[in-house]
Amino acid sequence: METSHSFVRRCGRMTASQKKALDTLWEKYGIVPEAQLALQTIFGRTAEKHLEIGFGMGDALIQMAKEHPEHDYVGVDVHSPGIGHLLIEIEKWQLTNVRVLNADAITILQDHLPTYCLDMVYIFFPDPWPKKRHHKRRLIQPQFLALLAQRLKPNGHVQLATDWENYAQHMLQTLDASAEFTNVAGQGQFIPRPESRPLTKFEKRGQKLGHGVWDLIYQKQE
Repeated sequence: METSHSFVRRCGRMTASQKKALDTLWEKYGIVPEAQLALQTIFGRTAEKHLEIGFGMGDALIQMAKEHPEHDYVGVDVHSPGIGHLLIEIEKWQLTNVRVLNADAITILQDHLPTYCLDMVYIFFPDPWPKKRHHKRRLIQPQFLALLAQRLKPNGHVQLATDWENYAQHMLQTLDASAEFTNVAGQGQFIPRPESRPLTKFEKRGQKLGHGVWDLIYQKQE
C-alpha cells in the first residue's frame, strides 16, 4: 500500500504543562516505532489490544482505559498538544494500560505492527476533508481497510464515528463494499451511539450546535 497522509500536521499552541509532559513523561509512556512492535512485551502482559487512530486530546482514550483496565490501549496521533495532554492524563490517573505513538497511523499499521495483533480499532471523528477534490485524502479508503484487516484479529472490530454526514455515507459505502468486514448493524445501517464510546467535549460542543453524529461498528471476518 502506498503511504499517503490523511491528516494535516497541526502543531497548534502548546501549554507549558503539555510541553513539560512531552519532556518528562514521553520516555515513560511513549513508544518509539521499531521494525516490529511487540505489544505484549511493551505492556508486559497478555490482554486485548485496542488502537485509537487520531485520539485528539485523548479524552475518549483515557475514559475507555479507566473503565476497562483489563484491556491495553495504544493511541496514535501527530498533534503535539494533544499528545502532551494525553500524557498528563495518563500520569494523573496512573494508568498502566495506555501507551502513545507520535506517528502517522498508516505508517504504524503498514511497517510496525504484526499481522492479527489488534482486537479493536477506534476511529473517532477523523479529518472529513469536506471539499470534494480532497475526498481522496480521507482515511477510510479500500486500501486502508485492506491494511487494517491484516492487523485485526479474526472477529476483531473497528468502531467509527463522524459528525459529517457526507463522510458518514462514504464510510458506510466503503466498509459495506469490503469483503473483509461485516456491518454489525446490518448492510447499509448506522447504529445508535454505543454506550462504550465516550461522549467527548468535542461531540458535546457539536450537539449544542445541532450537529448530528453517525456511528458504525464492523466485525473483521474470520
